[in-house]
Amino acid sequence: MRYRHLAHLVLMPAALLFVAPLVWMVLTAFMPDADINSYPPKLWPEHPTLDGFRRIFAEDDYPRWLANTVLVAAAAVLGHVVLCSLAGYGFARLRFRGRALAFGAVMATIMVPTQVLMIPTFLLFKNLGLIDTLGAAIVPWLASAFGVFLMRQFFLSLPRELEEAATIDGCSRVGVFVRVVLPLARPALATLVVFTLLGAWNDLIWPLIAISSEDSYTLQLGLATFAGARHTEWSALMAGNVVAVLPLVAAFVLAQRHFVATMSFSGLKG
Repeated sequence: MRYRHLAHLVLMPAALLFVAPLVWMVLTAFMPDADINSYPPKLWPEHPTLDGFRRIFAEDDYPRWLANTVLVAAAAVLGHVVLCSLAGYGFARLRFRGRALAFGAVMATIMVPTQVLMIPTFLLFKNLGLIDTLGAAIVPWLASAFGVFLMRQFFLSLPRELEEAATIDGCSRVGVFVRVVLPLARPALATLVVFTLLGAWNDLIWPLIAISSEDSYTLQLGLATFAGARHTEWSALMAGNVVAVLPLVAAFVLAQRHFVATMSFSGLKG
């Protein structure tokens, strides 16, 4: 118990250190530019205003960037939920020749730095005609080795007796997966959704390489160019970042209770 209290004494200042930039961003979004550019800087908005939010949504490009990001993130989440759960279940339950080798090959891709794959991926997408389209931002996020690993480990923790009982009742393999396994895997799926949403929503490097048309910009890429073009409009820039962060905070709050359950189950076997 004493060590737990000592850990809290260390973690609480660390948590405040990480929260401070977020709080500063929110406060700045409600400050007029005069207060932001004043010296010494003001820590609290004396005259709160929504001008930053009005300016950001008055821009023709920002709603389009937001819609593009929602589309990319939704496709990434759907792809991960479907493909990673199917692959994870196959590696966890199905017996086939070369299963261990195939799973090892999938896991080996985690050790390959993303930067090494950017040029080959760019050339491949160029040949497929996906460069400078939203497809270039969507396809790399349809599945991941981490998602396959997470779902496999969770499926290994589930008792086989449940699936065997469903099979005896007449369920097919697909029926067992859809009606029995997936409902039990909701904690793992929620965790997978949050991690995928975080990655796809915040992705900047790959869209910066693959997309050059402003009509196909994602939110992070658009905000990066917005900062360069309007570096003095800090309230509008911070307002755009606040809107960009809100979906991620909401997703984490809704799914945080599933994290502990997922990590506990997924660490039991394998």
